[in-house]
Amino acid sequence: MCFLTLIVIWVYLPECFGNDLVDAALERTKHDVKYDGRYLAIDYPGGDVPDDIGVCTDVVIRSYRALGVDLQVLVHEDIKANFDVYPSKRIWGLERPDKNIDHRRVPNLQVFFERHGQTLPITSHSSDYHPGDLVTWMLPSNAPHIGIVTDQKHPKTENPMVVHNIGFGPQLDDMLFLFKITGHYRYSQINGN
Repeated sequence: MCFLTLIVIWVYLPECFGNDLVDAALERTKHDVKYDGRYLAIDYPGGDVPDDIGVCTDVVIRSYRALGVDLQVLVHEDIKANFDVYPSKRIWGLERPDKNIDHRRVPNLQVFFERHGQTLPITSHSSDYHPGDLVTWMLPSNAPHIGIVTDQKHPKTENPMVVHNIGFGPQLDDMLFLFKITGHYRYSQINGN
């Protein structure tokens, strides 16, 4: 006689992580945050600028932190070990990592997500962008920008809406294709990262 033993193992699937990241990002839109990207000394690890200020990267940082992922530590440790692959010297003239600001800069996040997450194709097809994906843009002012793709679709365009902070605090907008996309990533620590 054969017996089938069924063992149930809890697996946190990447798409579940993406959905949880979307929930955390949408929760950020309930906060009154003044756009303020000035340099501030912050605690390490777990450091953050004051709750009532932030920029686009802070939406991403705070959303990940809500899921127990500290991008301040992860980015800082990677820059410390691999300083020359990051644009810190080329763009900002830095000679060493800075735990106060490195994770708050879009170009650094792009390198980190390329190194430790999935780099996905940049397309003009909204169906290629999934909940929890990270997208970076270059704004007309030549400023880099970042946001989190959600599961909500705009009723007219059917584009997935994005949580980001472009100057008015964390907002949910139909802006996926508004500016030139410079990066498309998926990052979770589920993939061993």
